[in-house]
Amino acid sequence: MLLYKNGFLVRKVHADSDGKRGEYKPDKQLSDEDLKNAVSIHHSLAMKASDYSKRPNVFYLRTADWRVYLFQANAEQMQSWITRINTVAAMFSSPPFPAAIGSQKKFSRPLLPGTMSKLSEEEQIRSHEARFRAVSTDLAELRSFPPDRKVKGRELEEYRLRDEYLDFEKTRYGTYVMLLRAKIRSGEEDLSVFESLLLEDSSLQRAHSSPTLQDSSLASQASSSRGTSSKASACSSSKPRQEGQRNSYRQAVKK
Repeated sequence: MLLYKNGFLVRKVHADSDGKRGEYKPDKQLSDEDLKNAVSIHHSLAMKASDYSKRPNVFYLRTADWRVYLFQANAEQMQSWITRINTVAAMFSSPPFPAAIGSQKKFSRPLLPGTMSKLSEEEQIRSHEARFRAVSTDLAELRSFPPDRKVKGRELEEYRLRDEYLDFEKTRYGTYVMLLRAKIRSGEEDLSVFESLLLEDSSLQRAHSSPTLQDSSLASQASSSRGTSSKASACSSSKPRQEGQRNSYRQAVKK
């Protein structure tokens, strides 16, 4: 097993996949069972919890099954953990399973494979780009036909769940592509060196600090697409993007 980063983090299970809140026990020692049930980061996204004020230097991790974890790091290492987790997830997360055949009225998030991707780096980027364009198109179409204001109950909840899922997937795949493109440009296999170069690249500094920022080339690709046709183990139609970034933590954690 390859080790990409090690260190000490304080962890809290903030929300299970069904949205139930976890209990924070900062003094609890890790048991053998905890160690066997390590958090898998395939298809995950780490992001600074900028509006979480209870503790400093906290980032959240949303995993493939939509569990949400809060991790507290020291000030010098927090951004490194975020970048390292997202880069490793981007490198090794396998392409998603094909969509189920047949109509499905009730929305449910698709299962994502936990096996390591066998694609080359360039193929991996193209796969992520294709997913980014697909979810961008789906999200735009969904927001083009919002439910009537009079609609309540199940239909409104279904719309909310789809919107939340597509918006998060767009952010995740956009982040993956940005990082892998930057990694290829750097020519570095050492992720510590890559992180240093990433911080020095002024064009990527904002994206490095906020995974919600989408790569402009991806956004243009998704836009043109709509116009022409409707490995990892380690630890409403147009909402303003600025608002999305400001509320990224709240949006990612189910109330």
